[in-house]
Amino acid sequence: MKQKVILSLGAALVALSLLTGCQTEGCTDPTAVNYESAADVNDGSCNYEGEVVFWYNAATSQDVIDFYGQSLLFYVNGQLIGSTSASVYWTGAPDCGQNASITYTGSWQNNTSKTVSYEVWDEDGYLWWSGTITLNANNCLALQLL
Repeated sequence: MKQKVILSLGAALVALSLLTGCQTEGCTDPTAVNYESAADVNDGSCNYEGEVVFWYNAATSQDVIDFYGQSLLFYVNGQLIGSTSASVYWTGAPDCGQNASITYTGSWQNNTSKTVSYEVWDEDGYLWWSGTITLNANNCLALQLL
């Protein structure tokens, strides 16, 4: 009888160690860019991306040109992300990454949103626009500059 109890306890311990040893760590959030479908334990490694496309219309373009601005330089978090002629404008919001658009793609970890700062300067060092925006995972934000 004693031998059966010891065997049963041993079998239970082996089964328990097999069950706990089979867990796979990884990113368990399906909205993350590094989602692991096989993971059943979130290890805090989830990475996210979000985008913003900057745009302005014909009236804003003309305002910049009237004040002798010929080109615009776009910064996000202090880093230059692109430049364009002030005469290039849109009649409606472009898609993120669309040809000739100024698009910023942000990457971050362990949160589905991130706030960034932006500035738009002309070639003479005049600040036209600045502010902060919140990027959301898997989302393209169109920010019209007025």
